[in-house]
This record gives sequence, C-alpha cells and structure tokens, in this order.
Amino acid sequence: LSKMRRVARTLLTLPLTHQRRQIEGAALLRRCHDYGFLPEEKDKLDYVLSLTVPDILERRLQTVVFKVGMAKSVHHARTLILQRHIAVGKQIVTTPSFIVRNSSEGHIAFAEQSPFGGGRPGRVKRVRANKAK
Repeated sequence: LSKMRRVARTLLTLPLTHQRRQIEGAALLRRCHDYGFLPEEKDKLDYVLSLTVPDILERRLQTVVFKVGMAKSVHHARTLILQRHIAVGKQIVTTPSFIVRNSSEGHIAFAEQSPFGGGRPGRVKRVRANKAK
C-alpha cells in the first residue's frame, strides 16, 4: 500500500502530458482494478491515494473465503487454507495472505483432494467406518 501510494504521489507531481505519468499511472490503476482495490469507475491517481489498509485486507484469500460463505469465521477460513482444503482454480493455495484478483474470485472452491471437495474421507470418518464393520 505504501509503495503504491508513494508511486501515485510522485506521478501526480508530473504534468498530465508527461509520458512517465501516462504509462506508469495506467499500469498502477490497472493493477488496482485487477486486484479489486478500486472499482472500475474510479480511474484517477487521486483515488489510489485514498486507499486504506482495510481495502487491501478485504482482498486476502482468508477474508474472501469467509465472505463467500465457505467458512464459518475468518479463523475457520485460515485453518481451511492452511490445511490445504482451498484451491484457486486448480491450484491449492496454503497462504492466507494470498491477494485474490477479481478474475479469480469466482474460481475459489474446495480442493478436489479435500474431503470437503469430494475427495477421500478424513481420518476420523474412516476410523468410524472401520469400527462399524
């Protein structure tokens, strides 16, 4: 966040027609839109300066898994991620601080190998099934 804001501040000091401001400014805004920090209609460098820490924290995988409803709490979401139950696309992600892009937000699901995703049952369920035999 501090790096993005610093870049935006330096770019705002340059004139509007300066080539560096146009190229780097467009790249910075595109990155903010791709990650979901800014909505598409906010397309000026001034909006980058208004970004806050909660805006960034809302895009973490841990928070997104909770908001989607796959976990009962953010703590539960963190546990699911660390225990390899969550995948973004086909890739299992084990880092709760993973920043989710807007394009991949719809691809968050339980991993295929996970008991929650239709994989092999967990240890306790297997033990109970063996005792029932």
